[in-house]
Amino acid sequence: MPRLTDKAWSPYLAGALIGLLQIPAFLFLGTALGASSSFVTAGASLAEFLDPGIRGIRYAAAHLDGAKNWWQVALVIGVAIGAFASSRLSGAVRRGVAPVWQRATGLGRGGRFAMAFAAGFLMLLGARIADGCTSGHGLSGMAQLSLGSFAAVAAMFAGGILTATLLFRPVR
Repeated sequence: MPRLTDKAWSPYLAGALIGLLQIPAFLFLGTALGASSSFVTAGASLAEFLDPGIRGIRYAAAHLDGAKNWWQVALVIGVAIGAFASSRLSGAVRRGVAPVWQRATGLGRGGRFAMAFAAGFLMLLGARIADGCTSGHGLSGMAQLSLGSFAAVAAMFAGGILTATLLFRPVR
């Protein structure tokens, strides 16, 4: 059994534990693991605070109430806290920028933050258009043998390979 102070857990054990987390999610909440909907819930809640008329928009209203919406918000917060705690407990905190990333972009700190924000925004936009994120399709959809999720995951891999090929070409 891994210890919290280990540098890394076995991906097989971690995958099995994440897979087992699907069971209570389906049994008690009637929903699967996912993350992108949590940003819609948070955004719709903020919008409702500023303008209660947001409930008139069906898409926003569907993400405002219910345990299944707030469960995903709690999941995303828990993942962030868990990742931070894991890096601290294992001593695997890395500072600095990977040389390959520095060569590929040549950006300073502000540029990297801007690029990361823009990339995150585009990923979230794509996740909402696809009606699910990598965790939603990759973990939950594939566990349910959803053809749409298999297609989405294949597209994610293809996009990742293409991006890495374009971004990290060997320097001649």
